[in-house]
Order: sequence, then structure tokens, then C-alpha cells
Amino acid sequence: MSLQADPHTSPGDFFDLLERSGYRWQARIDPAQVNNDFTVTQGTTVLAFHFKDGVIVAGDRRATAGSSIMYEHCDKVIPIDDYSLMAIAGVPATAFEMARVLTHNFEFFRRSQMQAMSGQGKIRALSRLLRENVGMAVQGLGVVSPIFATYDLQTRKPAIHFYDMLGADFQIRTHTSTGSGSPTIRGILEHEDLWGEKPLAERSESSAVTLAIRLLQTAAQFDSATGTARPEDEIFPTIGMITEGGYRFMNDQELADICKKSLKR
Repeated sequence: MSLQADPHTSPGDFFDLLERSGYRWQARIDPAQVNNDFTVTQGTTVLAFHFKDGVIVAGDRRATAGSSIMYEHCDKVIPIDDYSLMAIAGVPATAFEMARVLTHNFEFFRRSQMQAMSGQGKIRALSRLLRENVGMAVQGLGVVSPIFATYDLQTRKPAIHFYDMLGADFQIRTHTSTGSGSPTIRGILEHEDLWGEKPLAERSESSAVTLAIRLLQTAAQFDSATGTARPEDEIFPTIGMITEGGYRFMNDQELADICKKSLKR
């Protein structure tokens, strides 16, 4: 199929290319087609905070549908490009599709413009996807509450942004969390930042990872939708970091060693 370029559109606009190619983000469905007994699978809980070298992003691994545990190995922290991670709470199917579109968007821009998209461009791209998903979200079938962490190569600084259902973004200076276990986590993070041994932004990678694991473990004590770390079953939280060198995930062996030390009573 031949596509005619729109002279009023930037050649790096991937969303315009999708529309001209026939792709449509499903904004709503016919309520009559929805089975009232249908329960959407949800994923919680995720968090992010600044530490000395950048940003740590973490999430538990449990996905639930109502009161049922559907899956204990759900990855809720998703790489978007070499310098960006998205953490999701909400409907995994919608979030994974957003992540896929964002990944292709960033790569399309890089190849067509011969440079990486700016941090602000990345932040606006996710806002647009969330706005286009409002129809599904208000019906309770596509609600996604993401955290977006990125390292801006132009400003040489890491950033955390939190989004509401309508796509409004809020830059986070210290820490944030979303999902059903987030109230517990936000309270502890605030306490740690104000009165802990060091402010969060001054903590080492090891200290930050230990705190993230303990936060998720604590949230699981008060929220049944948040899964616990179970080293004996090789179930660990997802822990990712964004630094000047890009993103990195901790592997299971690293997490097993840290859990063994940090979860002792």
C-alpha cells in the first residue's frame, strides 16, 4: 500500500503514520457486547524513586481478576527504549499494547529524524495514548495507571512521571507508587525520605534495591492483590534501574541474594 505524506505533519510523527496505515486505537466498545460476569485481569503494585545514580523502578509479579489470583509471573516493568522504563498498574493487555506502540514510536522517530526523541517528546507520547484510551478506561475495561521513568540525554538527568487516567502527567521529584498496594508504599517512602538514614536521592544502588524489595513485601501484608517475594519458588519482584548508562534489570540470582539478606526478620 502506498502512503502519501502529509505536508503539515512531521515526518517523525509515528501516530499519524499508524492512522494513515489503518490502525485505530480502540476507544470504546459496545456495552451490549460485554458479559456482565466478565472480570478484567489487573496488575498491581509498582513504584519508582530517585536514588544516587538515577531512578529505581519496581513491581510485584501478581496479576488478579477480582478475588482470584491469575498469574504470579507478570512483568509490570517494561523497557520502552534503551533509556526508558514504564511500570504499569491496571489492565496488562492495554498496558502491553501501549508499550509496544511507544517502542515503535521512539524507534521510528530515531530512524526518521536521525536522533533520539527528547524526554519531553517521550512524555507527551504516553499522554496521547492514555487520552485515546479514555473510552475504554471509563468502562472499566482498559484502565492503566503508568509510571514512566527515563534518562534525558539532552539534560543528562533522570526523570519520573506519573499519569492519571486522562493522560495528564506529573513530574515526580522524589518518589511515587500506584496500584492497590500503593498507599502503604507511599507512606513508607515519605517517611524514609524525610527521616530515614539518608534522603532517597542520596542512597546507593544496594540500599535502594533493598528498600524496594522490602516496600513490596510490606505492601503484600496489607493488600491481597500484591504478590510476595517467594525465593523458595523462584518468585521475585521486578527491579529495574535507569541511569546514565541506560536501563538495567536485576537478574534472579542477584535478587535471590538480596532477598536472602533483606527479608530476614
